[in-house]
Amino acid sequence: MAPTSGFGEPGETHAYLLGSFELKRSGSAVALADGAAHLLAFLAVAGRPVERLVVATNLWPDAATHRAYGNLRSVLARAGRSVRGALCIGHERLSLADHVRVDWYEGRATALRILEADTLSVSAHDAMGAVSTLSSELLSGWHEEWVISAQEPWRELRLQALETLADQLLAADRYACAAVAAHAAIQVEPLRESAYSGLIRVHLAQGNQAEALRQYERYRLLLWEALGVEPTERLRHLTPTAERRS
Repeated sequence: MAPTSGFGEPGETHAYLLGSFELKRSGSAVALADGAAHLLAFLAVAGRPVERLVVATNLWPDAATHRAYGNLRSVLARAGRSVRGALCIGHERLSLADHVRVDWYEGRATALRILEADTLSVSAHDAMGAVSTLSSELLSGWHEEWVISAQEPWRELRLQALETLADQLLAADRYACAAVAAHAAIQVEPLRESAYSGLIRVHLAQGNQAEALRQYERYRLLLWEALGVEPTERLRHLTPTAERRS
């Protein structure tokens, strides 16, 4: 998993999509005119050249086509030098320039490396950096349809990666880091049983049966209050004390 400490080198342009959107050049935030952030974010999410009509109608879905086109031309005309430098502007298509680094792309690559690895092969520092990246929502607080359609696959990918990373850290006897990864997965999806299973297994590996039972009971109550169902038999078997009490 590549660390993110290289972001912001002199001359680099970086688009941040994890959390709040931000464009930086040489480590400094770029001021964005109205509409520029959404244009850059849309092209970053697309990850390919997009026809101007598609860009305009997605960014201004409630506007007439000619008005949406006009809005797009206005955003491009007002774009500053740094913003235009982050774009590849063609007569028919627009895209993010190839040299722009996108944290979401690197986050997906990190998740895939974790999922494809049989064992843990990184330092605890890099593992915690991965947890931080995978804990971040894509364009948090944005609710446009084109954002939502990308948020859900990212949510599932990062959940799978966090749970796998927790398992790998547990197998390497890095219990504290494994617990952090498992907690991060729970924060992403509090009702996900496999996330709680990972945390409970960390506590059991350390011999902390009381803490394992506490987490089981916490999940059981949460699940019952939210959905009116009990944890699966698999999770009850994982926590012997809970199995005896059921």
